[in-house]
Amino acid sequence: MAHIEPFAAIRYTSNELSHLIAPPYDILSEADKQILLAKDDHNIVAIDLPHVPPKSAGPDEVYDRAAGELTSWLDIRAIARDPAPAIYVYHQTYKLGTKTLTRKKFFARLRLSPFGEGSVFAHEQTFGGPKEDRLKLTLATRCNLSPIFGLYPDPGNEVAAMLDGAIDREPDQLGMLEAIQNKLWVVTDEDVIASVKSMLADRPIFIADGHHRYSTALMYREKEMEQLVRVPEEHPVNYVLAVLCGMEDPGAVIQPYFRSMVDVPGLTMEKLTSALGAGFGWTPINKPASAEELSRRLAAVGPQAMALYFAKEGTCAVISPGDPDLLAKYEPKRKPAWRSLAYAIFHRYIVDEVVQPTFCGGKPPTLHYHKNMQESIADAMETGGVAVLMPAVSMNQLREICLAGELMPQKSTYFFPKLATGMVINPLY
Repeated sequence: MAHIEPFAAIRYTSNELSHLIAPPYDILSEADKQILLAKDDHNIVAIDLPHVPPKSAGPDEVYDRAAGELTSWLDIRAIARDPAPAIYVYHQTYKLGTKTLTRKKFFARLRLSPFGEGSVFAHEQTFGGPKEDRLKLTLATRCNLSPIFGLYPDPGNEVAAMLDGAIDREPDQLGMLEAIQNKLWVVTDEDVIASVKSMLADRPIFIADGHHRYSTALMYREKEMEQLVRVPEEHPVNYVLAVLCGMEDPGAVIQPYFRSMVDVPGLTMEKLTSALGAGFGWTPINKPASAEELSRRLAAVGPQAMALYFAKEGTCAVISPGDPDLLAKYEPKRKPAWRSLAYAIFHRYIVDEVVQPTFCGGKPPTLHYHKNMQESIADAMETGGVAVLMPAVSMNQLREICLAGELMPQKSTYFFPKLATGMVINPLY
């Protein structure tokens, strides 16, 4: 199902990348960009983040300037194109709680296919503004500057094990970024590459991060095909830069995305208990001291459990619907995989059917989104709101949602660590 190809990447000529790589463009501010450039004016953000914030398209000149920087760096050999096609093994070592984990992946070109028509599956909705920004940058530079992050099923971790055998040496490049160690190996062995291609040929790819980048690649291909008389199958415009990882890799973890409701002054535990009625079970608990403690408490109740911390009262409870298919009445056309998701239950039932009409006069409550549990609690305490402490989506839930053709509610998954931008660049020419 998945069609991947090696490619000759554009990479930094330095082996040490710590001051040259950057977090993904869409989580950076102008201040973040300037901090990175102060460390090295050849940091990838000089090209990959021409317009801030990248939620909408900027003026043409900023993208032209980025393309000029790319050309200049090639001229002075700050970056250079590899002499031969390769796949690029990429490891990230990071701390998660008290554990040290390594997530094993590799860069390759991934054949494009529209969502729903091939082997690549989405789980998030995309929006026009970010795609316009990325499209203008791609048209100007004729490169994929940052990758999508894709997951493939690999119960035996066979792909990673085979690639481990191909990189029995020191990495070709490495860099520390925000306490995360990034290592890269260039693999040009044709037999290894052929084996990886063959192993992935019958597997789907589920996009973890980079939905806008993937959609942009489809848009870029359409524009290029309008200009080209004939586009060979092997032309790079038919592919997108991807980092691919096995879903069962021990270092591949989906983190929860927390919420806070900040403008519902009349919402108390007693009132919400009454409004939800007997259809929800309530288990009072102390405020969790850590994400690990929260995970254990939610797991003990079930996959649809979530915790609510009422900051004004200082009270906390784990809640869970008594009917696992509670949403069937409200969303009968949605697939069971979607209806069973805790995030869908929170947004579609608790917010839409209970909080909004009962406590907000029919208007949607203001929701803030947090990647950290303590940030969610602190926001609720500062605003007198309610912290909504969600469970992590499992890899199996992600797979089922994608295969069902459904999209999760906004910000339901958080993949950590984020991929570093600047490890490799994919030329589209």
